[in-house]
Order: sequence, then structure tokens, then C-alpha cells
Amino acid sequence: MRNLIAFLRRHSIFLLFVLTEVLCFALLFRYNRYQQSVYLNKSSEITGRLQKRYSNVEQYFSLEEENVSLRKKIVELQNRLSDNFQSADTSREIKTGKFKQDSVWKERKYLYMDAMVINNSISQPNNYLTLHRGSKQGIKPGMVVVGPEGIVGTVLDVSTNFSYVMSLLHKQSRVSAGLRKTGETGRIEWDGADPRFVQLKDISKSSKPIKGDTVETSVFSDFPPGIPVGVIEKVIPDKINAFYSIQVRLFTNFSKVRHVFIVENLQRDEQIELEKRSKIIK
Repeated sequence: MRNLIAFLRRHSIFLLFVLTEVLCFALLFRYNRYQQSVYLNKSSEITGRLQKRYSNVEQYFSLEEENVSLRKKIVELQNRLSDNFQSADTSREIKTGKFKQDSVWKERKYLYMDAMVINNSISQPNNYLTLHRGSKQGIKPGMVVVGPEGIVGTVLDVSTNFSYVMSLLHKQSRVSAGLRKTGETGRIEWDGADPRFVQLKDISKSSKPIKGDTVETSVFSDFPPGIPVGVIEKVIPDKINAFYSIQVRLFTNFSKVRHVFIVENLQRDEQIELEKRSKIIK
């Protein structure tokens, strides 16, 4: 208290001056229209700038929440695509479902679920990702993983809340893919060298692929057909046989993968069971 009183006494003249100035300006702006107009315009401009800065800061901190909301909307739209539904190839029975096209009900085949990448490697010969979604959220081994730009990998193992994924950048990874223009199919492999490129093998020389052609997953893949893989960077003829070895520049930048989609083939178990029975019969 003594310090406050001492401060007021020491600076009493300056404080009186400031108080007088404030009073003068208040009277000036209140009883003179021109000065009042100038004051209001300037104060509105300053207030607007401050509000804009505050809005930008607030918007920045709300980006994560907006990203979560956006990913949920993307998943919802992905699951509505007609390519995720298929009807049985029969005229005697029409399977019921939640999608109708050309008066035919189609049963869902692919289900998309979003997931966050919490661990990822790209510098090893065999690379893996860890996703924050597991068996508790419906994930099972064998499901495939795609990113916003293209394919990512395959789920190997799951725990209650996490999934362990074999990256496309794995020397044992094999994905059926082909040329979008011609439909010629082969297999995607990685040679362990550059994480920006993979190799498309078993493409016959009769297909005549060229640099810039798009490579996408085929109907023989565990991935939904038509998922982008990349574009042809280089076509290398094989002197021994009638196939090309094609270098493909990936659409997915594995060093920046943060959010992905896990895709479940709802008809996969039925197909596998049928193929197992057929092998036993043979």
C-alpha cells in the first residue's frame, strides 16, 4: 500500500496530464461530428484487423478438428461409391443391399475405415507402418491400406487398438496391378532402393507401355480395382524374355503418410473358402 501511494505521489503530475488528455479526447470525439467520424472509422479498422488476426489464430488451432471431420466425410463418401458394391453374376437371384443402380440392388463388397499412422519406416529393405486402429475397431489381418493418393500396404497383424502393416516398400510385397490404358496386368514389387519408385513386372512387350501411363490395381488384387499406384517413369525391355521391367513413380509419398484408409473386402472370406474347397476336390 505504501509503495502504491509513493508511486502516485511521485507520478501525480504525469497521471493528471494523462487523465486530462483522455478527458479532452473524449469531449472532442463526443461533441464534434468530424472527429467522431474519424475516430469511429479508425477504431473500426483497428478492431477489424485485431479480429482478423484472432480469427486466423483460432482457425489455425482448429485445423486438427477440421481434418478429423473432413476424414470422416471422405470415408462416408468412399463407402457410398458404386464401385464398392457388386451384385452376383446371376439372373435368378438378386442380392439385397443398400445401393441400387440401373434397377439392380448390389451388395457391398468394400468397406473403408480411416486410421492414423503412428509409426512408419521407409529406409529399410522391409518397411512397416503401425496404425492406431485394431481388432476392437473391426480390423483383421489381410485387409489392405490405401492413402489419399494411392495404395500403401497390407495389414499383417492386429492388437486390440493397433494394426501392423506391411508397406508397399517391402521386398516381399506383391500387388497385382496393370496399365489403365490397355488393361494389361502384372505385379508390383519393390527392389529396396528408392522409396519413390516400384517395379511393375510381367507386362508383355505387345502392350507397348510408354512413360507417363498410369498404373493402377487390377481386379486380381486384394485392393479394390482401379486404385492408383503411380505413373510409368521408365520402360526397360527384358532381353531374355518377352516382358518389360517397368519403373513406376509412386503417387503415395511414404515419407509424408499421416492418415490412411483401411479397406475390408466383405466377400473375401467367402472367396477364400470356395477356393480352398475347390483345391480339396481336385
